[in-house]
Amino acid sequence: MSSPTGPASGLPVRMPRPRQPGRHRRPEPLAAPEGAPALVLAVPGSPSAATRALAEEVVSIARSELPGLDARIGYVDGDDAEFPTLQSVLARAAEERTARYEQAVAAGVEAKEPEGPVAVVVPLLAGPDGALLRVIRQAVMDSRVAAELTDVLGPHPLLAEALHVRLSEAGLARADRARLFTVATAADGIILASVGGEEAVQAAGITGMLLAARLAVPVMAAALDEDGAITAVADQLRSSGSQQLALAPYLIGPEIDPTLVAEAAQETGCAAAEALGAYPAIGKLALSKYTAALGIAPPQPQGAQVH
Repeated sequence: MSSPTGPASGLPVRMPRPRQPGRHRRPEPLAAPEGAPALVLAVPGSPSAATRALAEEVVSIARSELPGLDARIGYVDGDDAEFPTLQSVLARAAEERTARYEQAVAAGVEAKEPEGPVAVVVPLLAGPDGALLRVIRQAVMDSRVAAELTDVLGPHPLLAEALHVRLSEAGLARADRARLFTVATAADGIILASVGGEEAVQAAGITGMLLAARLAVPVMAAALDEDGAITAVADQLRSSGSQQLALAPYLIGPEIDPTLVAEAAQETGCAAAEALGAYPAIGKLALSKYTAALGIAPPQPQGAQVH
């Protein structure tokens, strides 16, 4: 996957206005560079109204963090009717960029011919899933549009925070790290459920270590799409002393059939938290992948604080 370290060539960047003097000057807000590529969120899984609402919330968060951002949604398994495919969204972005240039030339405005990527494609995935990433990469190639494809969103400390929040919302973890109050149903062992094979399990394990540090309980990752993997990890946790287990999906949601989580929880006899969904950090991490590809630095992503 490409991860450019410098700004795409030919992108004009808005110059910051002079800062106000004094100790109490307000920081200048960062804005998207003029003519910058579109951020295209690649949404896996079977499209639905719920998936669309989740994706729209993610791009809304990204837009709120970077004014002027052109953010769009492309569905990996779209139908080009209600749910536009990733290929068609990329093609439309390319057509619109060309049209803007031609209109400027026709109006007598001095304009530089567009160059560099038309879009930066950000997979809506918490961890690596080789099969899904191959499909996304192929869709980008089939579009015949110059586009950058970023890495997935994790592992990242903000995903550990999001998992903590989802567990606390389900009554399966204390909401405060200092343990100023107790939760009777708090789990003493967490299974992080991922999809995407061994690579995904290893990546989830990195975030799992961060989550374990927050909760001070053992956390182990297992593949939801591998027969018997969740049960084997549950048995391992119980054999090491954990009795009240919780299943935490290391998933955003659209990438899997939601019944898989419920079935795994029932099979192992443990409660389950919700998937990460449109937790604010997801939109901020998607934006950070976009800005890294362009070589611009937004404010560091910050999510809800869970102590």
